[in-house]
Amino acid sequence: MHDRHLDTGHAIDRNPVVAGMFYPDDPDLLRHTVREHLAAAPRDPAPTLLAMVPHAGYVYSGEVAGQTLGAANLPDTIVLLGPNHTGLGAPLSVWPGGNWHTPLGPVPVDEDLADALAESDAGFTRDTAAHVREHSIEVVLPFLQEYTPDLAIVPVAVAEPDPQALREASQALAGALRRMEAAGRRVAMVVSSDMSHYVTHADAARLDRLALARIEALDPMGLYATVRDRGISMCGVLPATLGLLAALDMGAQTARVVAYATSGEVSGDMQRVVGYAGVLVA
Repeated sequence: MHDRHLDTGHAIDRNPVVAGMFYPDDPDLLRHTVREHLAAAPRDPAPTLLAMVPHAGYVYSGEVAGQTLGAANLPDTIVLLGPNHTGLGAPLSVWPGGNWHTPLGPVPVDEDLADALAESDAGFTRDTAAHVREHSIEVVLPFLQEYTPDLAIVPVAVAEPDPQALREASQALAGALRRMEAAGRRVAMVVSSDMSHYVTHADAARLDRLALARIEALDPMGLYATVRDRGISMCGVLPATLGLLAALDMGAQTARVVAYATSGEVSGDMQRVVGYAGVLVA
């Protein structure tokens, strides 16, 4: 059993750290913004195993995130897999319990599922340090709160660079989700990732196309290798690799890119952009 950075048991709440910066801190404005973006696409009939969405400021990436999650067919319980931009905490960091707060209210952590991951001996660690200053999961949360009022989450910050460790963790994750399903509760995964960072719009589109082609081919190790070998600055490649491996273990058949954009299309600066992609895996 792995425990670190905890001194008050499981019931630890997390307060937002980028409300008012990445997204509105006014609840009415936030709700309106999220609803508008979610309404941009009809919901898929096939159950979504995994969705990948960006986590930049909503003015830049909100449309891609909302269009993707609006098209997703998600259950009430979501494992949120995000990158670790801060370098703090454990390589596979599971927030163990309590609530995550946004301006739209609290979201409970599914402690049973968090425990199942932490006790799997696959590297998952009960840890809050990786999450307290990390924005990647928080930015996605209001979309999911508006998507389902009965949302429960397990936030996981993924910084484990070893592909074999990611494979072992994915098997434990898929096993935990299958057990939940056998008990009558469907769980899906949402990966939080931006694509290329601070390159030209043309280079972002070209490089991101290479990475997205591997996702569409349901080739997680190909994604990992392509991002590494081509020097693609996709911040969430590690959670995406982990999530895709687990989705394949759960029988994933299809992956499609729902939306793609760059920050340059909003800012007008096409010389230094960030790429944003929305993907659904079923």
